[in-house]
Amino acid sequence: MFDYQTHFDSFCRENRLDLRLSFEMPPGYETAYGTFDAETETVYLNAVLLHDAPDHEQAFYFFHELRHAAQELCPARFSEAIRRSLRYVIQYDGVCYKRIGGEYAECRLDGGAERFTDLYLGQPHETDANAFAYAQTRALFGDSEELRKLYAFWTPQQPVPDEAYDAVFAEIDEKTKAQEL
Repeated sequence: MFDYQTHFDSFCRENRLDLRLSFEMPPGYETAYGTFDAETETVYLNAVLLHDAPDHEQAFYFFHELRHAAQELCPARFSEAIRRSLRYVIQYDGVCYKRIGGEYAECRLDGGAERFTDLYLGQPHETDANAFAYAQTRALFGDSEELRKLYAFWTPQQPVPDEAYDAVFAEIDEKTKAQEL
């Protein structure tokens, strides 16, 4: 089994972060492989979903969430595109969120999975987290067809241009404007 604690401690030391690690998902995230909660500074990994997963898969999701922790808690280390995208959540079904203060305002945009799948996968903070996870996992376990497939699964089929995010973020801004008041 993948040694989460050793890599967690190392990451925290190297990045000067004081994080917590939990294998019990918060309510509403039971179907996710993991998540990061900036408010509690906790990295959550889904022990149920990852229990029988191969080590490279456990490591991939683990490093992905650690990268999100660094993005959220050390934003100056990341590009403006990543910092901007962290304020937004785009889901596959068109349900989107914008962080306003410490809360998330919800809205729904028109279009289905065909519109939103690549938008979700291509968000700058997601592509950065996936690239980091792939590189860290490859360094530990070597490159393999299984790891490349996992990385490809979380990569958009087509690159998403910055202009597409400008437009979607503007839509989200417009739909959540009343909630900012």
